[in-house]
Amino acid sequence: MKIKRSIQVLALSLITSFSFSTLSQTALAQTKGGDQLYQPQVGQPGKDVVWVPTGDELVTKMLQTAKVTKDDLVYDLGAGDGKIAIAAGREFGARAIGIEYNPEMASLAQRNAERAGVADRVKIIRGDIFKEDFSKATVITMYLLPDLNLKLRPTLLKLKPGTRLVTNSFTMGDWEPDQIINSSGNTGYFWVVPAQVDGRWTLNGLEGHAVASIDLKQRYQRVGGTITLGNNPPQALMGVELHADELRFRFLDSSNQLQSVKATVKGNHMDAELLGTYSNNRFDAKRQ
Repeated sequence: MKIKRSIQVLALSLITSFSFSTLSQTALAQTKGGDQLYQPQVGQPGKDVVWVPTGDELVTKMLQTAKVTKDDLVYDLGAGDGKIAIAAGREFGARAIGIEYNPEMASLAQRNAERAGVADRVKIIRGDIFKEDFSKATVITMYLLPDLNLKLRPTLLKLKPGTRLVTNSFTMGDWEPDQIINSSGNTGYFWVVPAQVDGRWTLNGLEGHAVASIDLKQRYQRVGGTITLGNNPPQALMGVELHADELRFRFLDSSNQLQSVKATVKGNHMDAELLGTYSNNRFDAKRQ
């Protein structure tokens, strides 16, 4: 009887040990972004990149730098296990869509969103980031390789001015970031998509100047140019700044008084105002 009881105790011990081991492995897998159905391995190859998850601290700082709120639609390009999209929904209340090429990883990411309780506002789709439409995004997040960033750059620059873009580790070539994010030895980069203002603009209604125009030269968010007032020779614009769809500059009027302009860019049209003492300080501009 003692032998039989000892066998029963040993069997119960083994079952209990196996159960705890299984639970521990499941918890560990979920911590790494996997579950019992699929466990991705750090460094595993994908369509264009290998999978390496972004650290928790950097994820939070990236989303904080982009000033994500509940009113945003965040697209994570190359969503992996859904970590960034889930954080956007859970920590910032945003709607988020992750695009992931690997179907098993995409399914895992959606299950992770369900486990996190944010499946009502976080969706993971299986797709190709070079083919899917993310033009409605207000925030874009990415952890891709430099050549992929450059390949995406023309599309990103066509997004609505003011769209915020954050990347992990890699830049956009000669498109300088608006801010560098440092997080415990890791680096992120932040940009705001600028309006396209390059070209000649005719100014209509600029008080005291029946005929006036500006010529702008643009390289991403860096802008310079000249203003021509009537028959006067062109003069260099001063203090030119472009942030999203807002353009600011200064110039000397025909009375040699310094004037400041703030304009909102709307495609080939600008609504502008002089920030000085003119009685009629509003005018508009059209691109030729």
